[in-house]
Amino acid sequence: MKNIRLSTGFAVLGCLLLASCYPVNENPNQKKVTKTPAKVAANPDPQKIKEQEALKKKEQEELAQNNPPENPGASTQPTDKTKPPVEAKRDYAFANKVPGKDGFVFSPYNNKVVDVRDIPTGTLVMDPTYPAAEKKFFRVP
Repeated sequence: MKNIRLSTGFAVLGCLLLASCYPVNENPNQKKVTKTPAKVAANPDPQKIKEQEALKKKEQEELAQNNPPENPGASTQPTDKTKPPVEAKRDYAFANKVPGKDGFVFSPYNNKVVDVRDIPTGTLVMDPTYPAAEKKFFRVP
């Protein structure tokens, strides 16, 4: 009976010690990093989309001014035979994997470790170590 009480007491004490563990911040001056890449990958910035659409319109207008149609009476709409101008994609930097830690990468901008677990390869994410105003993006390797 005494052994059962003693072992129960040690078990409760062990559970309390494990539950009271709290990670210690080794660098208190460093800002706390929150995991936000999933939100950026799922919800693109509406302002950025508007800017891209305005850029497309501007490029199409410039092409129309530089290359007037051969038949002035013909419509300027592209036909089946002609392809619309291809928009040049902006290439973003790829992050580097942290050796020995799956789901963690080094940011290509400041080499800080970023958690990208559960984010598919090739996804464009915003670097959480920068403020949202700077908008630093990279791709998951």
